[in-house]
Amino acid sequence: MRLVRYSYRDKDGYGIYEGDFVQPVEGLVRHKAAGRKVEVINTKFLAPSEPTKIVCAGLNYMDHAVEMNMPIPEEPVIFIKPPSSVLRPGGVIRYPVMSHQVDHEAELAVVIGKTAKDVSPEDAPSYILGYTCFNDVTARDLQRKDGQWTRAKSFDTFSPFGPWIETELNPMDVTVEAYLNGEQRQSSSTANMICTVYGLVSFISRVMTLYPGDVIATGTPPGIGPMKVGDEVEVRISGIGSLHNTVGRY
Repeated sequence: MRLVRYSYRDKDGYGIYEGDFVQPVEGLVRHKAAGRKVEVINTKFLAPSEPTKIVCAGLNYMDHAVEMNMPIPEEPVIFIKPPSSVLRPGGVIRYPVMSHQVDHEAELAVVIGKTAKDVSPEDAPSYILGYTCFNDVTARDLQRKDGQWTRAKSFDTFSPFGPWIETELNPMDVTVEAYLNGEQRQSSSTANMICTVYGLVSFISRVMTLYPGDVIATGTPPGIGPMKVGDEVEVRISGIGSLHNTVGRY
């Protein structure tokens, strides 16, 4: 099932994407039909959930760690992006004036389906609503300058995700790719993750409570690189689809 959040006639809602139509449903986790189907052509897809927080894993692909010549973390390295950084599919990533290098980072994202605290890896799948595409946009020069990641990761529009939540996906071996102006820049498989999706959900839930709609970005493959104003960036994940955004100025 592809679960979307959409805008139709100035009203936002959740729905199930079925071919050329969206079937409105009661909510993110309540999928009972709630009205007539609407044509996709008349709707605008929004970011498919409204997270209280976005929790990201850094350096979680073995091949990316090799690329960066960095040691393998003993535990997941996590950080948070604010909800104000969320951007819808098709939206414009705004290039901050204070940065001179803004990078793309293609990632598989987990969307939480029910409140999770102290969850075991074995039980983690039952807390996951589904999966989507995520671009962990990063002001790389500011990351280096600051020596920590908050400013570099948190600008408005720096968390594009979507276009929908795929509820039927085995996350253990899917291809994660990034394309810049149609040219492939990143490609790897989640099989190369250092900490698995289920392990991440468990680890993070032992640090903080996860709520329905919260997003976990699971790390990026090798090949991260800069974008410039006017570029088109695509995150493509097998079994889900593609997230498209453009880059512009404030």
